[in-house]
Amino acid sequence: MSSIAAAWKRLPWWVEPMTVVIVLAGFGIYSFIVVVFAQNSSYHNLLSPFYSPHVDSPASWLSPAMLVAWIPLGFRITCYYYRKAYYRAFFWDPPACMAQAQRLEPRQSYRGERGFFVWNNIHRYFLYASSIVVLFLWYDAIRAFFPGGSFGFSIGSLILLINVVLLSMYTGSCHSFRHLIGGGKDCYTCIRGGMARRKAYGWVSRLNTRHALWAWLSLFSVLISDIYIRLLIAGVITDIRIV
Repeated sequence: MSSIAAAWKRLPWWVEPMTVVIVLAGFGIYSFIVVVFAQNSSYHNLLSPFYSPHVDSPASWLSPAMLVAWIPLGFRITCYYYRKAYYRAFFWDPPACMAQAQRLEPRQSYRGERGFFVWNNIHRYFLYASSIVVLFLWYDAIRAFFPGGSFGFSIGSLILLINVVLLSMYTGSCHSFRHLIGGGKDCYTCIRGGMARRKAYGWVSRLNTRHALWAWLSLFSVLISDIYIRLLIAGVITDIRIV
């Protein structure tokens, strides 16, 4: 991993923002198509993460995903890391910290998140709602290991398990979650359960140092999970049963 990171740093500064543009734009287009137009969401006991928790649509033309997917998508859009990523990639404000990139800006244009972007301040509320969604995803992942009521697992159930683990790491490493656990406290010994809270804060802080990694890994795991289930629905592949 260290050699890959070193090689990445030797690339031109514009490679990172352009990569972010391609990946986020591709994920956004795919998500829009799935959430708005797709109707099928499950294959036997495997449920696409875009449709979790499962709800019934009140109209035949309305995709059930539109009723639930706005929560995790809103959580990602307002995420502190993703905000930095798409500000640099899409708005080039600034595109990178290197001197070559900074010189592209004739003046310092960033003046804080104002106007439309003030809505990013509701990120903490998306965190609360997304935490509930993650619990439903755990239920879906566990249910995938009991096809027909008996224990067993397949490639699909393993994919859903990996997906919810990565989503849990992404949610648990969130800056707002870190603040919720231990932020605003100057004296842990002065509050009830303070030392336990301090330990939890330290663990979340260590998790937070890899927040960007969990953000990208969970993004791809959601994408892979949905594509895998859609290939099963289309009959292109079969879900290989391991046990």
